[in-house]
This record gives sequence, C-alpha cells and structure tokens, in this order.
Amino acid sequence: MDARLAVRRKPEFRNEEATLLSSIGQDGEVAIYYLYDAFDATEEDLVALRESVVADSRVDELVELPAPAELGNYLAVEPLPGQYDQRADAAEQALRLLRPETRAQITSATLYVFDSPVNDAVRSFLINPVESGEKNLSVLRRPSMGEIEPLKEYPGFTELDDEGLAELLAADGMAMSLADLKTIQDYFRSEGRTPTEVELSALDTYWSDHCRHTTFNTELTSIENNEPRFAAQLDRALRRYDELRELNGRTHKPRTLMDMGTIMGRELRRTGVMDDQEVSEEINACSVYVDVEGDDRKWLLMFKNETHNHPTEIEPFGGASTCLGGAIRDPLSGRSWVYQAMRLSGAGDINTPREQTLEGKLPQRDISSRAAAGYSSYGNQIGLATTGVRELVHPGYVAKRMELGAVVAAAPADNVKRLEPAPGDVVIMLGGRTGRDGVGGATGSSKAHDEDSLGRSGAEVQKGNPVNERKIQRLFRREDVATKIVRCNDFGAGGVSVAVGELADSIDIHLERVPLKYAGLNAREIAISESQERMALVVRPEDADFIIAAAAEENIEAVALADITDTGRLRMFMGDEVVFDLSREFIDTNGADRAQNVEMVAAEGGVVKQAPASVLESLRAATAGSQEGMIEQFDSTVGRSTVLMPYGGATQKTDEQASIQTLPVDGGTSTASVMTWGYSPSLADESPYLMGSYSVVEALAKLAAAGGDPRGAWLSVQEYFQRLDQDPQRWGEVAQALLGLLEAQDGFQVAAIGGKDSMSGTYGEDLHVPATLVTFAVAAMDETDAISAAIPAGNFDLYLFAHKPLESGEPNYEQLNELFAAVRELRPAAASAVTNADLAATLVNMAVGNGVGLEVSLTEAPLGSIVVAVPAGQAVEGAGAGAGAGGVA
Repeated sequence: MDARLAVRRKPEFRNEEATLLSSIGQDGEVAIYYLYDAFDATEEDLVALRESVVADSRVDELVELPAPAELGNYLAVEPLPGQYDQRADAAEQALRLLRPETRAQITSATLYVFDSPVNDAVRSFLINPVESGEKNLSVLRRPSMGEIEPLKEYPGFTELDDEGLAELLAADGMAMSLADLKTIQDYFRSEGRTPTEVELSALDTYWSDHCRHTTFNTELTSIENNEPRFAAQLDRALRRYDELRELNGRTHKPRTLMDMGTIMGRELRRTGVMDDQEVSEEINACSVYVDVEGDDRKWLLMFKNETHNHPTEIEPFGGASTCLGGAIRDPLSGRSWVYQAMRLSGAGDINTPREQTLEGKLPQRDISSRAAAGYSSYGNQIGLATTGVRELVHPGYVAKRMELGAVVAAAPADNVKRLEPAPGDVVIMLGGRTGRDGVGGATGSSKAHDEDSLGRSGAEVQKGNPVNERKIQRLFRREDVATKIVRCNDFGAGGVSVAVGELADSIDIHLERVPLKYAGLNAREIAISESQERMALVVRPEDADFIIAAAAEENIEAVALADITDTGRLRMFMGDEVVFDLSREFIDTNGADRAQNVEMVAAEGGVVKQAPASVLESLRAATAGSQEGMIEQFDSTVGRSTVLMPYGGATQKTDEQASIQTLPVDGGTSTASVMTWGYSPSLADESPYLMGSYSVVEALAKLAAAGGDPRGAWLSVQEYFQRLDQDPQRWGEVAQALLGLLEAQDGFQVAAIGGKDSMSGTYGEDLHVPATLVTFAVAAMDETDAISAAIPAGNFDLYLFAHKPLESGEPNYEQLNELFAAVRELRPAAASAVTNADLAATLVNMAVGNGVGLEVSLTEAPLGSIVVAVPAGQAVEGAGAGAGAGGVA
C-alpha cells in the first residue's frame, strides 16, 4: 500500500519555525511538517515507520494532515527528481534495519503552513530551483525519473569546418576550446569514424580545467613585467624561477603556472631539505612520513584542500557539503583516516537587502547561511572535528562565492600499498549509487557565470552522503582490506570516466554494472555523473570476492566494474555496445597545446590599506568581527582529538588561529597535527605579488604562535582568480601571486606539495573575485607544545615580536625566520599572530577569552608580527621583541 506520514516537532522544540520567520522578515506564525510518502509498504512497514523511524517520541509528534484545500496558506517543497533525498534515504535504511525483507520506497518533502498568503519572496527563499520544486499534495505518487534518452549521433563530424565545430561546441554546452575539438576531429579522422556522445562528453570532462588543470599547464611563451612598484622584485623572482628550472633539469619543459607553483618542492627534495614527502604515482593528497609518539611504526600524514565554489554558488547547502566530502575523499582514497578539518569561505556583504540581489543569483545571506549549514551538516554526520572556520568578506566574492575545505588524515605507512595495476586485475566500485546529480559538474565549474547560470546548472551539483563516506572510512581502516588495495581513486569530477579511467593505461569498463539510484540513465550520464560517495579500487583477481564481502559487512554496495587490460585503450561498454573506445595516448594529450603571453601590471585597486583611526574602528571592520554564531554550528570535539577549541579562555571568546588535533592512534598519542592558513583580500587589492608572499608569512606566523615549528611545515595552496580567457594582464595577476609564493617558499625553505586551482570567479563582464591565493600550512607537533591565543588571568607582560618588512613592503624573510625561532624558544603563556596588519583587533581578541584588561601602547605591527604574553618580570630576548609592549591588568 501507499501512505503519507506527517511529523511536526513538539511545541518546545519548534525553534526552526521561529528561525524561518526571522530569516524571511515576516511576522505571524508558521507550522513546519516533515512528510514521508511510502510506496509498496506493508502494514508492518508503516507501523515500524511510525513507531521507530520517522519520529522521535521525545521531540516529534505524528499528525494527521487535513486535505490540501483545508490547509490554508501553504507551500510544500520536495527535492527535484534525481536529487539526493537524504531524509528519505535515511528512513529507508532505518526501515531495512528493522525489516530486512521490506520492499517499501520512501520520498520526503517539507510542508510550510503560514497564517498569511505565501508571497514570491517567501517562495524564492524556500525553493532553490536548482535542487527543489513545489510538491502537489493532492496526489500520492512516485516522482518520475524520465525515460532513457538515446545518445546523440554526430554524422559528418569529421567534415565540419571551424564554423560547424563552433556551433557544435555551443549547442552541446562544452567547456573545451575550439582547438581541443579540432584535435578530436583529427583523431577520429585517423580512426575513420565519428565520435559517440559518451566520447565527446568524457573528453570534455577529462580535459576540463577542474580535472586536468589546463590553465595552469598552459605554456607561458613570454612574461612581460610592466608592474611599476615591484618591477625589480618580480624580475628577481623570475630569474630565481629560471635558475631553479635549470638546477632541477626542467629547461626542456615549458614554463607554466603549475611549474612555477611546484618548482620549490622539487628543489627542496633535490637538496635534501624536504626528505619526508611520499612520492608515488598514486597520490591524491599531500602525503608525508611522520614519527608518532607511542608507536614504533612510520605513519603517513595526509592533507588536502578542496574548492567547491561553483556548486556552492548555485546550491549552497549541497555545494558546501560536498566541498568537505570532496576534501575527505582524496586522503581517504589513500586508505587514511580523516580526523581534522578547516573551512575558509569568501562572501559579499550578507547584510545586503534581498531586493539588491543580482539577477540570476541567490542573496548573499542565503548563500552564507545555507553553505555553513551544509558544510557543518556533513562534518557533524561523518564525525569530523572542525576547528578552523572563517568567512572573509569582499565585494568581489559576489561574482562567485569562495568555498574551501581543508582536511588532515593519517594512517600507518604499512597499511598503504602503492602498487602497479597489471592485466587481469579487477576494478571494484563501492559506495553510493549513481544518479544524475553532478552530471557536468567538472565542466560547469570551469565556466564563468551569468544571469542564466542558476537555472541551467541544477544537474551539476553533486549530493554528498556522509553516512556512506563514514562507512568507507571504517572499511579502509581495516588492515586486511587496506593492504589488498593495489591502487585507489575517489569519484570526484568526471565520475566513472575519470575515477576509473585514471587507474591504469588500459581498462575495459562495463557501465551496465554501475548500481543506479533509479532507472532512466543513459551511458553518457552513467559515465560522467559525479554522484557521491564512491571509490574505485584495483585489486588482484584473487582478492576481489574478499573485498566485496568486506564491503557488505559495512553495508556498502560493491561491484566488479572493470578489468585491467593491455590494449593501450580505455573502453566503455553498455552491455554489448561499445560507447567509448579511445587510445590512452590520445586521452593523455589533454587536448590542444596551449600557449599564452603574460603581462604583469599594477593591481586595479592599487591602494595601500590605511590604518584604522581608532580601536573601535578597527573592531568594526569586517575582518575583525566575531563569527562565533556560525562557528558554533560545527562539531569541534568529535573524535576526542581536539587540542585547541575554536574559542579559547574561560569564556571561550578568544578566536584561536590554529587547528590542532592528535593523530588517530589506537590507545592515544601526544603527537598532533597543526594546520593554519594565510590570505589577505586587502593585500590582493593592493598587489597580487604581496598577497602571494604574505599568504605564506601569515600561515607560518599563526603556526609559530600556536607552538608549531615553521621549519618543519609543509604547504598546500589554493588559487582562485577571475576567468582568464586570453587576457595577458589577467594571466599576469596569477603569475605575480605565484612569484610571491615562490619567493616566500624560498625564503622560509618550505614547499607547497599540493594545491588546487580555480579560474572561474567571474560574473558577466566586469564582476570578478579578488586575486586569491590561500596558503595552508601543516606540521607535526606534540600536543603539550600547543599555545592558546587567550591571555591567562594573572600578572603577565605583553611583548610584540614585530616583523620589519623591507622598504619596498615585501617580507623580510631573514628577520622573520629569527622571529619565529625566538617565539618558539620563548614558549610564551599565550601568543597570537597579527592578522591584516591590525594590532588592536589582535590584542582585544587575546584578552576577551579570560576577561582580562590590557594596558598597552599601540604601534605598527605588519603581517608576520606575533604578540606574546609571559609572566611579569620574565626577561625576553629575540629579534624584533618590543620592550614591554604592555601588561595585563
């Protein structure tokens, strides 16, 4: 039988109803009901649903809904067909635990009943057309998933001229360039056939900026320096870059942004400064060897930063949710346990009136609030401590939101086998089922946005499933499972085509074996869907049954999806039909060769930031405001590994600058990982070069203030810039930032061993994100060395270890190295790096945690400076130490 169940919170738990009215600025009353439509359910199924699944008797009550005509002013909202319905999925899984034989299927919806008419503002707030639609309450039926669409055919493709190819690009909405498509045309001419839709779509995905970093791998044919303020510094950095290329045998390779950003890692490995990095063909995350207190084994510490700017812009909850899911998947594919997370976002002014929202966009307030809910929801469900959360405010992020996640993971090195796939090996796909969510996500994230983006991009947003990813984490932590994995890849951008296709040079993939969320998907959709959470692992044939059985023990679906061959080709089958058959050599060309001239000029803002006139003005700045309400949504203690809470002191009001968690070792350990970040939007407006260099300075200053050792740090970098097209000056903006990054790495003798780039922060013609290069710094430390930013109550002296930049404004690396070492040797009672060159805000933040008063004399404190608190009367020596900058009252 089919039935509808309705649930409402009990009166004392209806906070969500009050919050909704506040959010939409409406008086009156609203009732919120959670609806569950059950199909093919028995009476026993319905009893189980009512008594044990859909309602918690402590906080919920089952209600009988009147007929729709009697509800009055209402709006019922349900997920669009094909979108992941988390509430329904959870209900189905719970029912199957109670009644394994059940065949019931469940969908969910939310019903809002108001005491006044539902206007367009309320409707637009509750329905994001990308993910949801209005539900018809007068009928009880399954949502239609549609029929299987036949694959397109391309007769005459090999004969098309440039105009015809350009029309095809536009008609199919491809992200590749005309030159790429002409390369494909030449290939199929050589094979004497036309491409299938699966082949064109998969190549468009393979060669997208998101998957193959095509922008960062473009050859820089010339770099012209016309930046007036930092011309000498940029010339010096370019000379150093070319010197490093020669020292590392790279002169036969083209100069690229990717090479510029990663060359220092090669240099420090060459010179032996960085000898702890794991180097392998199968690295989806930064991976280094560390020693762990209380464990004789070597451990791998893995970390990764991820960006989901594009999906979060159009579907904030799901986009931010899968930002964290995507960050987790990379180290998880390395068979490590993810235990630590940070989140950094960028938004416009969330107080902007709704009526001033740009056409085709969601209000900034809605994006920020829903994105915070999405990221925290995922982390809280999977059980991941998140202790570093911050939202930056800049008008440029109205062009497209910035949503960054960063995670840290660890595993015993013996559990991780980096082996070579061999013909006859089996590829197992395990985890979530495949739907239409995420189809086109990789290519969509590489496009600029306009007023039509919101409406046409719904299918591009993946739907994360933290419960499934938690199961995979548990499975991969089993030594008997992890040691049987030859190679592993997570399903991110590109779905099956990329995740499985990247595992080996020669693979046969059987798409008809892919478990589906619903019927109706064709071969193209199955091949490129980015549905979460899934893994592809290569195992020896004799181990396949064991892995599938082990997955079943964790309630994870697993199928043998593909076979490793020796053909030199990637082939995909849909039953007996071959829908994709390309040579690996051609796929790995990554499309047409790209070349670009670069011109470095002054930043358009070009204005040096003015110091605030008063302490109150400093505290009113968006960079100094408290974000406690947002941060409290994130579980910071799950896993019992947290060393520093997000807010320190007895009142928990001092915003800590570092995320510190002990490693997930059975029996416990005092070895911890510390992660910090650095980036200043105001510096980006002044100079991309300074912004790039000071991102490293700030990250390492925060790490030193928290008790870590910058000399043992590893970096991972996130770039986010406007869409570059072929504009030499836009390319020059990125080059300046990377040259600043290069010099900072050189100055501190640390290296970026990973990162992510995103070049699509443009809306329309003239709204762009600020030049963004975020540096994440990670180091291992002992938890007993951790230092809070909260000044203890008592009698303490404050000292300022002041950074003294060079006359040009660039960092003084020699002095900073001495400064960081002096702070580390001092072991202060409290310490904080000065951020955004604002000493007043730093001191107030340090004081509020324990409610202490300060008697200080303010002075200039550039980025890189550190304030320390030491017991009164203690002698303090060291480069840059002030002579008693203040005291605690």
